[in-house]
Amino acid sequence: MGLGFVLGLGIVASAQTTANTPAPATAPATAPAAATVPTAEGQDKIESMPGYRQQPSTARRTEGVSVAAGAAQTNPQTNPQTSPQAAPIPQKVPAPVVTPAPPTAQVPYTALPAYGNPDHRDPEGSAYIPVDSWVVPAILRLYSLGYVDTAYLAMRPYTRRSLLHMLQASEGAILAGGDVQAQEILSALLTELTDEGVPGKTERGTVYGVQSVYTRMMGISGPILVDSFHVGQTFFNDYGRPHETGFNNVTGFSTLNEQGPFSLYVRGEYQHAPSAAGYTLALAQQISLLDEIAFAPPNDPEATVPAGPIAAANPFRLVEATLSVHLLGHEISGGKSDAWLGPGMGSAMPWSNNAENIYSFRINRVEPLNIKYLSRWLGPVRYDFFYGSLKGHTDPNDDWVHSDMFSFQPTANFQFGFQRTVIFGGKGHEPVTLHTFLKGFFDTNDTAAGEKSSRDDPGARFSSFHFSYRLPFARKTLTLYADSETHDDLTPVSAPRRAAYRPGIYLSQFPGARRLDLRVEGVSTDCSTLVCLGGSNEYVENAIQKQGYTNKGNILGDWIGREAKGGQAWLTWHLSGNEWVQVEYLNKKTAKDFIAGGTTQNQFRVDVVKRIGPAIEVNGWFQHEGWKAPIYMAGAQSDNTAAVQVTFFPKLKTKGR
Repeated sequence: MGLGFVLGLGIVASAQTTANTPAPATAPATAPAAATVPTAEGQDKIESMPGYRQQPSTARRTEGVSVAAGAAQTNPQTNPQTSPQAAPIPQKVPAPVVTPAPPTAQVPYTALPAYGNPDHRDPEGSAYIPVDSWVVPAILRLYSLGYVDTAYLAMRPYTRRSLLHMLQASEGAILAGGDVQAQEILSALLTELTDEGVPGKTERGTVYGVQSVYTRMMGISGPILVDSFHVGQTFFNDYGRPHETGFNNVTGFSTLNEQGPFSLYVRGEYQHAPSAAGYTLALAQQISLLDEIAFAPPNDPEATVPAGPIAAANPFRLVEATLSVHLLGHEISGGKSDAWLGPGMGSAMPWSNNAENIYSFRINRVEPLNIKYLSRWLGPVRYDFFYGSLKGHTDPNDDWVHSDMFSFQPTANFQFGFQRTVIFGGKGHEPVTLHTFLKGFFDTNDTAAGEKSSRDDPGARFSSFHFSYRLPFARKTLTLYADSETHDDLTPVSAPRRAAYRPGIYLSQFPGARRLDLRVEGVSTDCSTLVCLGGSNEYVENAIQKQGYTNKGNILGDWIGREAKGGQAWLTWHLSGNEWVQVEYLNKKTAKDFIAGGTTQNQFRVDVVKRIGPAIEVNGWFQHEGWKAPIYMAGAQSDNTAAVQVTFFPKLKTKGR
């Protein structure tokens, strides 16, 4: 089935369900708030979801305890008053916390329909939450604690309102479950989204203002690596910001504007990095030949080769700048927006924030959609499509890219999906036309030699497959997941020996130390066949798109790069829902048949995130790295980095609520 057909089917399904489905019935007045009800092993389903901040409509408070009416009526000894008109006796006691009563056979959970169901729509649009926000690890942990089932792990970023609807769906279960860790995360996230209002109860109105102001001061001692496409990089998943030995600074701001279905989000910053020696001319020529490119004009300078001398960097750059409109469950946008298309924390095989965001047109189904017949077997689906241009390419110049992703949720605990990235066009190769776009969008066949240099070239195609699974008997503790990608194959599933992998497992809490969690991820782009030799398979296409999977010199996908193996591990102690202390270890080895002598990196990092009041976040970290890259510098090298970032979150303004 073509990707375009499925995308069109989803949009048509959204419109039809909105037009043909009657308004939802009101929940019974005496029903307590809802939660996702766990079922027997092998029978887990996505149940109806609760309303946002839904509380029992009637409650009877005793001394220091508040009990939901439905639960109280099941015990006549605690509810001697049978007349509904009897006046309560005033009690001078502290105001207790109202929590939902557990379900019983007489009073089962009921709920307002959750957003994403065909009988309940939210017409309001909202901005994306950056993938480097504290919100992302918080929501991933909440998912692995057994909640927010509709958080599709491999489709980030989330919009503010899509996140609000996830919390709306799980709030009752979190409050009833007694998990202090989940309740702390819920409280922090609801505070973050206060200005979005309460869907179905209070209008949001217009939200606008400065959302954040931040500065990051970073000192680096010792030589570092800045070549993600070949030798390696010391810093990654940092939006392609410049880094060099010495004092580095990033100072920026973000603004948020939302009204009705429209939203505008802008994040810009000044970036400073010192000058550096860079690669010698001989090394630059040697590295460039690995990609079968001659290091000479117009390939000198070449964004993927950090040839020296490197001048000091002092640009002002738009990190994100997105204007969007919400239509039938889709966020349709243009500009620079984040994309993280994988379930991992360390990186994502198809797309991450390792490189600077591209300018693109985007259609993102930001909420789960039920499609008749299809969802009966595969569950609710989300999809994401964007199309834009790549910068920093010289062979050929000005090529384009589009990404197409579908993710399914057959059960509440299992998700899987497919994604494809196509890089095509470029001056000197083929014009970017509707024909060349449609050729790559629909074509699933191998490319014949005669097609490669013609207008029928579908482009360099990279396909990915991912899954995540909350493991049986440990639904609130262990989550297993994997990300994979292959070049010039339909999916990694059909060509496992030629694929790259990032598997991981997440222990969201330790018995007896519930504030402690552990995440471990391995990663490899060094496949077991000859096609991987010389770094010629993953993230590159030597025939035409020789600087393939990069934007402004940095890899768009996993920082591990080409023909390399490694892994990451994080041990985190959570101080609260948005504060933590984290220790991280990283290892990477690049194959010797790709880089002469190979490369080895080992990193140790300690990271502390702390809040000073509700409006100031302080993030400080120290990192030590030891590395070997004989092609660049002889002998063992090391570098140390100390950094602190202070972020101020001003109060957003609202009107017309």
